[in-house]
Amino acid sequence: MIDSQGFRANVGIILCNREGHLLWARRFGQNSWQFPQGGIKRDETAEQALFRELHEEVGLLPEHVEIVAATRGWLRYRLPKRYIRFQNRPVCIGQKQRWFLLRLLADDDAVQLDLSDKPEFDQWRWVQYWHPLKEIVFFKRRVYEKALRELEYSLFPEKNNQTSQKERRLSR
Repeated sequence: MIDSQGFRANVGIILCNREGHLLWARRFGQNSWQFPQGGIKRDETAEQALFRELHEEVGLLPEHVEIVAATRGWLRYRLPKRYIRFQNRPVCIGQKQRWFLLRLLADDDAVQLDLSDKPEFDQWRWVQYWHPLKEIVFFKRRVYEKALRELEYSLFPEKNNQTSQKERRLSR
């Protein structure tokens, strides 16, 4: 679904384990790493797209995860001109994404990258929370940073507490 401004509706999936590490996946046949993500179909809600993409890309079912949080609204990024397919109609200039933070409830072996006829990823690993900002392709970096910043306190509530205590001390 591409909106009137040229942005494709999409979900981004940040999957964490019990230790707060994030699933980081390598695109099939490339040296390019990212979070799972995918388009929202016309007849789907963002949450329905989340669970469809989660299964297609990493083999997980709804019972394997719990939703911890989601971004309040859309986060957008523009594609570099060299990636825009101007011959396609409508022209897609980038993506608007709703990001979900999930916690894995199952064991690691529930993650399966090869369930699809055309797998999106060929490898995955657990990484520290801020690690993806070092490796993500440049044009997605700001969206990743916004999503991680917005969702951080849902995963690490003690940081919100520390920030609140610091703000209270500074306001005195």
